[in-house]
Amino acid sequence: DLHSFPTRRSSDLEPGLMVEQVLKPRLGRIREVTYTVPDIAAIEAAYTRWLRYRVIDRGEITTTQALTWDAPALRARPYITLAPASGESVAIRFIAEPLARWRSLTSHGWNVSEIVVQDVDALAAELRNSPFRIIGEPAGLTRFPMIRAMQVMGPADECLYFTEVGDGSGLSLAQAESFVGRIFIVVAGGPDLPGLFQTYAPFANEIDPPVATPVRVISAANGLPPETLHGHGLVKLGHGSLIELDHYPSVTQPRFTPPNSLPSGMAMVSFETLGAAPESLVRGAAGELVEFVET
Repeated sequence: DLHSFPTRRSSDLEPGLMVEQVLKPRLGRIREVTYTVPDIAAIEAAYTRWLRYRVIDRGEITTTQALTWDAPALRARPYITLAPASGESVAIRFIAEPLARWRSLTSHGWNVSEIVVQDVDALAAELRNSPFRIIGEPAGLTRFPMIRAMQVMGPADECLYFTEVGDGSGLSLAQAESFVGRIFIVVAGGPDLPGLFQTYAPFANEIDPPVATPVRVISAANGLPPETLHGHGLVKLGHGSLIELDHYPSVTQPRFTPPNSLPSGMAMVSFETLGAAPESLVRGAAGELVEFVET
């Protein structure tokens, strides 16, 4: 059961710790983000040339792995795993799925990988004649102008936010160790924002409750006025990382999943856990797959 946890005697508790904090496991860093895409060769060419990522693994999905995901159609499908030039320990895996079809920001589930970079304006200049299409020009965040971000659509219609974290924000966010660094925020969206948060209720991580602000790329993708408000909140992970959970408008739809496969596009995110997670693989309220890996 997702809400079942090991118990401890009160004599086991360290002074100053709340019982809830000790009994619940804690989500650690993002370990890997998995996409299903029609053409992994196009992904490899784009990410290695323009983002300077490296291929750290390639092969075919094993029968055991496919069955673990309840996706037997993926058995023997080719995959590649990419990582930043610096070797930072967050990987992106792309699995060949000819039937995958999606467009970020318009369907429920995992939708955005946010990647920390050293110079977002320089990256924007480089990407203008690339397979990456800029949908939001670099700009400072309203509340934190020292944090500059842009939004981009990749060759498989995956949405990437590239973010430069400047000094003085007071936030404990990742710093890029190479020109294009690691994924440090993953974003899921769906029509039931409280339900999205329930996926993470079994964990002791701190939550930033939802607020509503304009998110122009969500509005633009769904044909809504740019001033439309969208609710969003955070789950804090440590390691300079976050999960963002977004309320998606009523015009969005459930994600298409090919028969016996993973959801199209951004399908699954794997997180390290400190302490035993109640389950190893969970389907969230918006259909997003969440994999928990005990450290």
